[in-house]
Amino acid sequence: MTDTESNLKKYIRDISDWPKQGILFRDITPLLNDAGAFSCAVKALTKDFDIEKIDYVAAIEARGFIFGSAVAEHLKAGFVPIRKKGKLPFNTETYTYDLEYGQDTLEVHIDAVKKGSKVLMVDDLLATGGTMVAGCKLIEKLGGRIAGIAFLIELSELKGREKLNGYKITSVLKY
Repeated sequence: MTDTESNLKKYIRDISDWPKQGILFRDITPLLNDAGAFSCAVKALTKDFDIEKIDYVAAIEARGFIFGSAVAEHLKAGFVPIRKKGKLPFNTETYTYDLEYGQDTLEVHIDAVKKGSKVLMVDDLLATGGTMVAGCKLIEKLGGRIAGIAFLIELSELKGREKLNGYKITSVLKY
């Protein structure tokens, strides 16, 4: 474990049986409440991409927006919000993907990225990986190139990384 990991893990609160019985929820709000820890997390998310010229940072609602916008500012890149269906006001591109029990759809504005631009995908948590795969596919449908994916937390036992084969992945904290 790196110094960054051990220092930041102090700010992640474990909540048992939330949102339902048998789930251990990793609560990031203590990290968000501490300016130093939040700044450290943003720097850790960007460290593998500081030397690249990232054009856009894309993130999926809602907690992904918190880190994605801060990472975009740090990298001097534009920010692209990816939202659930029906939440964006302009013309959108959509991507529907399978969940454990059903389907969900993500959307992004059709003019969110320029063709050939380098996009860093950011989210707070990698669990099973399905939502991030959908987000990457959306950006690629617009002609963006995925430069990498950065997660604050990776739940390794859920093997979400396997669904993201072929992408450069950074996870700051692993559980």
